[in-house]
Amino acid sequence: MDNLTHTLTGLALSQAGLNRWYARPALLLTLAANIPDIDIVTIAGGPFNYFQYHRGITHSVAMAPVMALLPVLFVCALSRTMRGWKAAYALSIIGVASHLLLDWTNTYGVRFLLPFSSQWFRLDLNSLTDLWIWGVLILAFLGPLLARLVSAEIGAKPGAGRGLALFALAVIPIYDFGRFLIHQRALETLNSRVYQGGPPTRVAAFPISPGDPFEWAGWVERPAFVMRFSMNLLAEFDPTNGAVIYKPEPSPVLDAARQSFIVRKFLEFAQFPLWQVTPMADPQGAQRVDVRDWRFPFTASAIVDSSNRVLSSSFHY
Repeated sequence: MDNLTHTLTGLALSQAGLNRWYARPALLLTLAANIPDIDIVTIAGGPFNYFQYHRGITHSVAMAPVMALLPVLFVCALSRTMRGWKAAYALSIIGVASHLLLDWTNTYGVRFLLPFSSQWFRLDLNSLTDLWIWGVLILAFLGPLLARLVSAEIGAKPGAGRGLALFALAVIPIYDFGRFLIHQRALETLNSRVYQGGPPTRVAAFPISPGDPFEWAGWVERPAFVMRFSMNLLAEFDPTNGAVIYKPEPSPVLDAARQSFIVRKFLEFAQFPLWQVTPMADPQGAQRVDVRDWRFPFTASAIVDSSNRVLSSSFHY
């Protein structure tokens, strides 16, 4: 998810009763809820370097205890005391866990099992930004502030906002369960149709709207082609109304491109690759092979000469 969602989640956790555990719960949980995205520092090595490491080791279960330690050390240094560090560490673990769970729900996914396995895990439930989740978390954040203003005017004792925070944190898993049911319906709709005379060999559905839970992008794969659909589950689904993309025939050119470092690493991420082979005028007889993941505008390319040798490879988006 986006960092605003993670930040608001950390603040909601701090208001939901965890503020009794430690002296600076808001700062600690906000940092912990964002700390796995410290992998942004890898962008110093270029976009492809960041692409390789994003949602990698810093988002793994094995590294979660280490990630949780960093906010604790920072806040203790800021406070100039280690008093209460055990409670702070427990809070920080909760904040890091919230980050991993939220990232798991969207299309990009996370690699929970690094360094033992590079497998991607994703639920395909939410967009990277979800306006409904924003809304309930912003309500939990602003509600106590508005309550304090009103209480100051009338001289009443302001509330701590615990009820709103608990409400927001409870709504998120309920909302995601609803999206899970809708996602299953999208998959069943795609699986129940025939496409150019045959059933699909694989289907997938991804959220495409940050605000409409019934808007999905559908992917249908057949042996010779793939089809892409914009689906509204409140409307009738037309299996002939998708964009058809034919797969290139297997060839030594594609095999050579797959062996290049950038393309090989890209294919570890790309769960729904689209291939394109384009002849080039220079060098003579060379071909450009592009592969991108249909979910995101990332593309890996390789230039293969007439002898099926890779001359160069690149990554761009």
